[in-house]
Amino acid sequence: MIKISSRQSALAKIQAYQVGQSLESSTGEQIEFLFRESLGDKNLTDPLWKMPEKGVFTEDFYLDLIKHQTDIVVHSWKDLPTEIKPETKIAATLPRQDQRDILLYKKSRMKNPHVRLFSSSPRRALNVKNFLKWALPWTINDIEFLPVRGNIQTRVQKLLDDQTIDGLVLAKAALDRLFSDSHFPEVNDFLRKALDGLQWMVLPLGENPNAAAQGALAIEVAHSNSRIIQILEKINCSTSFTSAQRERDILKQFGGGCHLALGISVLQRDYGRIEIVKGLTPDGKTVHDKKFFPTKPLPVQLAPGKISFKSSRKPLPVVKTNSDAIYVSKFAAWSNDLLQSRDFKHSNQIIWSAGLQTWQKLAQQGVWVHGSSEGLGEQEDARIDLLCGKVVSWTKVTHDTANLPGTALQKNPLGTYHLELTVQNSQLSDHQVWSWNSASEFQSAVAKFPELKNRLHICGPGNTYAGIKHLLGSDKNIYLELGHEFITVI
Repeated sequence: MIKISSRQSALAKIQAYQVGQSLESSTGEQIEFLFRESLGDKNLTDPLWKMPEKGVFTEDFYLDLIKHQTDIVVHSWKDLPTEIKPETKIAATLPRQDQRDILLYKKSRMKNPHVRLFSSSPRRALNVKNFLKWALPWTINDIEFLPVRGNIQTRVQKLLDDQTIDGLVLAKAALDRLFSDSHFPEVNDFLRKALDGLQWMVLPLGENPNAAAQGALAIEVAHSNSRIIQILEKINCSTSFTSAQRERDILKQFGGGCHLALGISVLQRDYGRIEIVKGLTPDGKTVHDKKFFPTKPLPVQLAPGKISFKSSRKPLPVVKTNSDAIYVSKFAAWSNDLLQSRDFKHSNQIIWSAGLQTWQKLAQQGVWVHGSSEGLGEQEDARIDLLCGKVVSWTKVTHDTANLPGTALQKNPLGTYHLELTVQNSQLSDHQVWSWNSASEFQSAVAKFPELKNRLHICGPGNTYAGIKHLLGSDKNIYLELGHEFITVI
């Protein structure tokens, strides 16, 4: 028998059930669940930043562990203090849910220039405000954040009831977990109905990095409970554990806790680790760092060469798409005529941008953008199926020759314009390294300068990488970068 404890909200119970199910399937042991309130659950009046920094949701359970009244406590990892406790440890975590925040916004209040949002997080109040000033598809005069407390359904109900509030910002992982579980059908039904009157926006980590370890579960045990520690090794997701722990280590380096107005995101991909830090340090300094640690670093640190192109674009007849979501690879590929309905306030189609510059241009045209791949490539999982309640179908709008052999990834391509590229360079310089914005550019350049195939190449992940790899026959001479705003760390 393994005893698992957690808080008694629907979300906390679901998290405990997920750990219990993983343990049952991997060990066959019986599970007993123990649920009760924490200090943070009892005090729903004060904003979290006014409450004690250490363990407002977790300290009571720590005592249960060291008194051997329970075997495991399941926490939202972001709620734990960064200080290491002397008698317990975080022994494992499950695969991490989406670490991003989500904005829920009343359709009835869209185009309001004076935006009022519910959130008690200083981090969100700082970073989300700066982002939404250009990301919302209308002119914003000011954005005000007001504190809100309670479980997810309570906060959503407060949003619906308060006629002076436009939206609510919360952790997307919380919604995903509630939608993924069948233990609380009344909560699921309430949230589904609430979303009918709300528009949503998944907030990009580059502009609004998450609270450290957000979306990850912390499975806490007593140091002395060696049997349980050994059992937990069977269900631990090492990638999620390492990324969440790294975020907390960075937060600790800044000397702050979960009430700090500082977001920290660590993303682990096959091609490397991404670290984003944005907000205010404890001494009031503004920070916005983006670092990329490539798995395969460039062997020589040289300025890359660039080919100059003359491009001509010819619009193609627009075909409306019945797909659930439209992936906009470049702003040049966009047309409002693509949509089933031109009323963005009530349209059910999802708009997703390849990068944040495309997002900004779409917003300037009055388009509500639901999220972005942030320049990390089309293969990035949008992670919106749980939110939408179904497997989302995608159409990618691009130019008609974008999907070269080897480049089609996940989304059905739709050409909205014809692109012709003409190489402007009369001869090839002796650069060892060359930088590319697209596989089409590379194909045009190689057609004129075949010797380019023997050089080293830098590009972004996704279709550009896949296309160049196909044209070269391997990825031996291909190295990845993530845009000029990232510092590549070797």
